[in-house]
Amino acid sequence: MQYRRLGDTDVQVSLIGLGTMTWGEQNTERDAHAQIDYALDHGITLIDTAEMYPVPPRAETQGSTERYIGTWIAQHRGARDRIVLATKIAGPARQPHNPRHIRGEGNQFDRKNLTEALHDSLKRLQTDYVDLYQLHWPDRSTMTFGRPAYPWIDDAYTVPIEETLSVLADFVKEGKIRHIGVSNETPWGVAQFMRASEKLGLPRIVSIQNPYSLLNRTFEAGLSEFAHREHVGLLAYSPLAFGWLSGKYEGGARPAGARISLFERFQRYSKPQAIQATSRYVELAKRHGLSPAQFALAFVNSRPFVTSNLIGATSLDQLKENIASVDVKLSPEALAEIDALHELQPNPAP
Repeated sequence: MQYRRLGDTDVQVSLIGLGTMTWGEQNTERDAHAQIDYALDHGITLIDTAEMYPVPPRAETQGSTERYIGTWIAQHRGARDRIVLATKIAGPARQPHNPRHIRGEGNQFDRKNLTEALHDSLKRLQTDYVDLYQLHWPDRSTMTFGRPAYPWIDDAYTVPIEETLSVLADFVKEGKIRHIGVSNETPWGVAQFMRASEKLGLPRIVSIQNPYSLLNRTFEAGLSEFAHREHVGLLAYSPLAFGWLSGKYEGGARPAGARISLFERFQRYSKPQAIQATSRYVELAKRHGLSPAQFALAFVNSRPFVTSNLIGATSLDQLKENIASVDVKLSPEALAEIDALHELQPNPAP
């Protein structure tokens, strides 16, 4: 395993991180524990979850993922310091697909909601602190979850970023969280968090968890420079684009038990232009003698702005293949061909 520094902290995290959003829906508690055991045995240290998980988000299952991690921690009390545990607070329901069953539609990043969310997560996780606490999406209308353009919406009210960061800073002082991160954030939002920390002497954010894959390289346009200049690295989610880049959906295939086969919600990467681009990357991987999944993950691993590549798996075989991508090094020729395809069809699924 390789390790990279989390922001400007002294924490080193594994280049491959363990995503968990299927636990409690497609995966059982036993599956979850087996995945954690295997991941730790192969050098993974970062485990990423959220109060909203599993997905699709439903009131009946909400919090199950954190509970599964909590029961693992309870059974392995000496192992808590072996993991860098990250979770997220759900944001307000400003888009139709945003959940409305977590503290109601007005779930904003004020002291009341932040306090309740963190304490509930700590209880489910059976720990007294999390290493990284993240805002799952912004407390304002912006380009999130596949929106192709800035929506230009005047929200009735958004909690000021300075207020949110001040509350999170109190949690850091109390020892309940160690570091702060954002997710599904924009360059403007990151700049505001950096400005607030400098103006008020508050902790800096250390990470940005955004989508990044061969089909969605929008992070490079405005956020990669923050990673470089300000040491706020990317925790890349959906590196396989909901599994499309593994090639398992080629030719219209819908494997039993796969996310796209089970749920209509996940259509972000199934647009015609994305399917066309996916086929080109799958073909390119095979020409270079690599599995499409490892090819796609190796590309993400190779980016200097990536702190950790968050993989998700519903089987141990998938998990093994994904973790092994850390040992795959793409040739200069392969990288050049990737960039040529990207130039031909940039970001078909933002």
